[in-house]
Formats: sequence, structure tokens, C-alpha cells
Amino acid sequence: MISDPIILALFMFTLMFIFLLAGLWIGFSLMLAGMCGMLLYNFQLPPSISIWSKMGALIANSVWNSLNSWSLTALPLFVLMGEVLYRTAISTQLLNGLVPWLTRVPGRLLHINVFACSLFAAISGSSAATTATVGRITLSELSRRGYDRDIALGSLAGAGTLGFLIPPSLIMIIYGVLSDVSIGKLFIAGIIPGLMLAGMYSGYIMIRALLNPSIVPQEREDYSWAERFRRLRQLLPTFGLIFAVLGGIYLGITTPTEAAAIGVMGAYALAFFSGNMNRKIFSETLFQAVKTTCMICFIIMGAAFLSQVVGFTGIARSISEFIAAMKLSPYVLIMVLGVMYLFLGMILDGISIVVMTLPITLPIVTAAGFHPLWFGIFLVFMVELSQITPPVGFSLFVIQGISGEDIARILRATFPFFLIMILMVVIVTAFPQVVFYLPQKMIGK
Repeated sequence: MISDPIILALFMFTLMFIFLLAGLWIGFSLMLAGMCGMLLYNFQLPPSISIWSKMGALIANSVWNSLNSWSLTALPLFVLMGEVLYRTAISTQLLNGLVPWLTRVPGRLLHINVFACSLFAAISGSSAATTATVGRITLSELSRRGYDRDIALGSLAGAGTLGFLIPPSLIMIIYGVLSDVSIGKLFIAGIIPGLMLAGMYSGYIMIRALLNPSIVPQEREDYSWAERFRRLRQLLPTFGLIFAVLGGIYLGITTPTEAAAIGVMGAYALAFFSGNMNRKIFSETLFQAVKTTCMICFIIMGAAFLSQVVGFTGIARSISEFIAAMKLSPYVLIMVLGVMYLFLGMILDGISIVVMTLPITLPIVTAAGFHPLWFGIFLVFMVELSQITPPVGFSLFVIQGISGEDIARILRATFPFFLIMILMVVIVTAFPQVVFYLPQKMIGK
């Protein structure tokens, strides 16, 4: 039996990583780690109550409380919307509408990944869907026109992660449910940091193009203003869906769940009128959405039980007291947590990082004086970094699958954008008003 909560925590997390490395599902690994922790902890229970009955009650309570949430119903709807858009011609229309407007900007069409991912992220909610959908069109098109392959790969990896930051975001929904923070405020708070990050990516591409003009082809494509405005019409479906999904939330007309339902109807309407919808695609979108949602919910269930065990055994309190005893300044604390999240991003996916660590880190950062809304955006940045951090950077594998490039080349191409994202984390930490400005203006404190 183990009586020290800190030792128990180390043992539980070691077991969890062993389970993960053994190939068990993440939800199973979280659940089994929590069960082992309960069996090994030196509980002082009455003789009439067995550890098994206590464990069963804790599992039932944590599973019900974690999934019995109206806000969480937005999750499967946004997943379904992303699956529908993934199979429509909207990404092709995005490319055709943006190309004429980028020909005179330094770097020209190398900006296409940043702009297309930013727009698609506003209707997708998923980093993987954003990266795959945009990359399947832009990578081959940029290579065909003679643009630098490394910049194309790196900008796609960096901009693809905007699917988590620019609302609607699946990670923000999960964080809002687990932390009891308004999902609407989280969506609004992510707009300025998301646009700033996209702007920094484009700024880097401009500088590279000015310093090394060979990364773009010498031939310049010219478009008349009439052609530009004619092509602009192809962006109308995208902007219409963005307004339908996010406009209602920002104007206070719809909840995130209602907006997600409107988005699903709009996505199916776009697919139908573009001629991309048939019985086979319809069944594929439903099946894949159910599959993805069940996977996420199972992870949430396992993480909820693990967090209950963490609280029940006193692990969270002991870790909080240990960190408090170190008397770290708030910014040193955030730096330590940032390094921890970078390490976790090397071995876990973003959703697992959020649900596994939040029960421990949220009380610590709030006790240090940080607002839960700000920490939500900080955590989204950490999840974005995990998407392009080896060896489990999911976006890296998506890009490898659609480009056929060696993973080492993709890593080298992605590294400058990785550093830009870290710089953005520093800016958001030093100037938290970047996060708070829009929610305070639009909703109030």
C-alpha cells in the first residue's frame, strides 16, 4: 500500500505511459491507471465498504458527470460539420478565390496555406481536418507552379494548427466543459491571438521571400481587378458559413450547440448544391463523426475518472502544496508548465493532454492569479505545439500522408513556424489583454 500522494502520482502516471506504449487505447489507459491508483492507495474505509464498491461508485459518478453536459453536445455536431466540409468542393473554391489576391504580396502564393487554413479553421474546428483538406490541394498546386517545397510544408504544418485556436474549436469545447468556463467567451477570446499568429506566419514568409527571391517562381501571374472580384464570389459560401456559425454566438443569438447545428445544416446544404453529396458520402460523414466523437468521449470518461482519483487520494492538493512551497513567481510557474506541456506533446495527442492535466494544473494556475479564460487560450497554444512536436505530432503525420515526404524534412521545414508559435505564447503571457479584449468588449467580464 502507498500512503504518500506524490509517490502514488508518480506510480500512476508511470503506469499510464506503460499502458500507452503497450498500445492500449487512451481511454483504457487513463481508466486503468486510476483503478490501479485506488487499489494501491492506503484508504481508511469502513469495514462495510469494499474498495471495489467505492471504485464502482466513483467510476459511475465521474462518467455521468463528465458526459452529462448540454455544452458537450456541440462536440459531435462540429465534428460532423468538419467531416462534411472535408468531402465537399469548398476547399477548392477557397483556393480559386484567394489566388488572384496574393500574386503581388511578397511570397505570393506561399501565403495560400495561411489564408486558406485561417478561413477553413473558422468552419471546421479540427486541426487535422484543416491540415488535410487544405494540404491536399495547396501542396500539389504550389509544387506545380515552382514554389519552395519546404516553405509550403512548414506553413501548412503551422497554419493547420489554427483549427484549434480560431473558433469553433473542439479543444475549447472540451476545456470549457471540464473547467466550467463559458465556451462562447473562449471562442471570442481565441480570435485575436489566432489572427495574430496567422499574421506572424505571413510576416515570416514575406521576410523569407524578400531575403531569398528564389523561393518563388520568376514568372508572375497577373489578374485584372474584374477577375479578382469575379473570383471573390467563390469565397462567399465560406464566409456565409462562418457568419452562420460564429455570428449567432457573437451576437448572443445562439448557443455554441445551436450554432453547431446550424453549421451542420449549412455544410450539408453546401455539399448538396455543389454536387458532392450522395448516399455513400452521407453515410461516411455520419459514421466517421460517430467514430471520432466516441473516441473523444471515451477519453473524457477515462480522464474524468482519473481526475476523481487524483482528487480523492489528495494528489492534486499535495502537488499544489509542493509547488506552492517552491514559491515560484507566477511567470516562472507558467514557464515550468509550458516546458511540461512541450514534453507531453512529444508523446500524447492534444485532447489527452487537456483532459489528463487540467484537474491538476487549473487549480495551481488559478491560485497563482491567472484567469481560467486566459489559461484556456494558453492551453490551446500548447495543444497546437503538440500537433507539430515529434514523435506524436499528429499534423506531421497528416502532412506526411498527403505529401509523401520524409518526416525529417517535414520537421526541418516546420521548425521556424514552431518557434513563431512559442513567440506568440510569450506575447500572450506577457500581454494577457490580447486574450481578454474581445470578450470584455462583446460580452463583458
